[in-house]
Amino acid sequence: MIADVYIELKEGVSDPEGESTKKALKLLGFENVKSVSTRKVFRIEIDANSREEAEEEIKQMCEKLLANPVIQRYHITWIS
Repeated sequence: MIADVYIELKEGVSDPEGESTKKALKLLGFENVKSVSTRKVFRIEIDANSREEAEEEIKQMCEKLLANPVIQRYHITWIS
């Protein structure tokens, strides 16, 4: 099974990289850019007996390593 895990900042947490990118885009003449936010994507291939088992294991990965639960949230999208 393959899953994409998206990690993003929670609402209200500042995103300096996104803001810098937005500023740079505007300086390059892209005036219609309203906002830019950053995300990480991890593609994880996992062997499990069921999708539920795989999802539980990936959730544990997120909570223990991939995401900082204080400032980030995550969601999982299944590829296959």
